[in-house]
Amino acid sequence: MAIAPIQPFQTTFAVPLHCDGCVKDVSGALNKLDGISKVDADLKNQLVFIEGTTPPSQIVSAIEATGRDAILRGSGKSNSAGVCILETHAKVKDPVKGLARMVEVGSGTTLIDLTIKGLTPGTYHATVRERGDITQGAASTGGIWEALKNAAGFKTSRGFFGEIKVGQDGRGSAFLDKPFSVWEITGRSMVVSRNADGPFADDDADILVGVIARSAGVWDNDKTVCSCSGKTVWEERKEQQNRGML
Repeated sequence: MAIAPIQPFQTTFAVPLHCDGCVKDVSGALNKLDGISKVDADLKNQLVFIEGTTPPSQIVSAIEATGRDAILRGSGKSNSAGVCILETHAKVKDPVKGLARMVEVGSGTTLIDLTIKGLTPGTYHATVRERGDITQGAASTGGIWEALKNAAGFKTSRGFFGEIKVGQDGRGSAFLDKPFSVWEITGRSMVVSRNADGPFADDDADILVGVIARSAGVWDNDKTVCSCSGKTVWEERKEQQNRGML
C-alpha cells in the first residue's frame, strides 16, 4: 500500500529570544533548511512556530548552530503527537541514549523522528512492541506489534519502523513515515536493537527501550516555569542534558 507524500505539519519551540536580532538570526537559519514553509516568532514569550516537513531534530540542530538552545514544546494537533525516551537497562553512567518524536500528519499516517547516540557503530532495528512493560528491559515487551499485518495491503508488520545506521561517532538518526495513528501505539513500547526479533539481554548497553507516551500538540503546552519545581524550561533542560537526554 503506497503512502502519500509527507504533509506539512506544525511544531513550536521555546528559544531564548532577547531582541529582533535574535529573531532574525533564528529565522534566517531555519529558512535555509529544506522543507520549511513558514517561520513565525513570538519575542515576548520566546517561542518559534514552524510549518513544513523538516524533521524536528534538524530544526533543533539549526537553532543550536546560532548559539541558542531549543526545546520542542509541541507538534501537530491535540492528541496527534507522541514521544518515547529510549534508555538502556544496562548499568551505565548515562542510560538515556535516544529519543523518538512522533506526529500524525494525516489520516493514519504518522511521522517518526528518531535520534540515538552512544551506541556501538552498526545497523540497528527500531520496532514497536506488543506491550508497554519494560520492567525487564526489552525482554518483557513482547513481540513486534503486528496489528493488521496482512490487512489493507501491508506486506510487513506496522510495528517494524526500519533500520538505523549508527556511525563511528555513535550517533544515528532516521525520519520515517508509517501507516498508523499515534493513538494506536501510545502505551506500547519501542525497542532499538541489532536483532529485531530478540532474544534480548538485559545487560546489553546497545539495546534501547522506552514506553511511547502522548506528547503535547502545538498549542497544548505554553509552560515556561514548572509549577512543581519553580524551575524555568532552560533549567529543566540543563538537568535533562546532564542526565544524557538528547
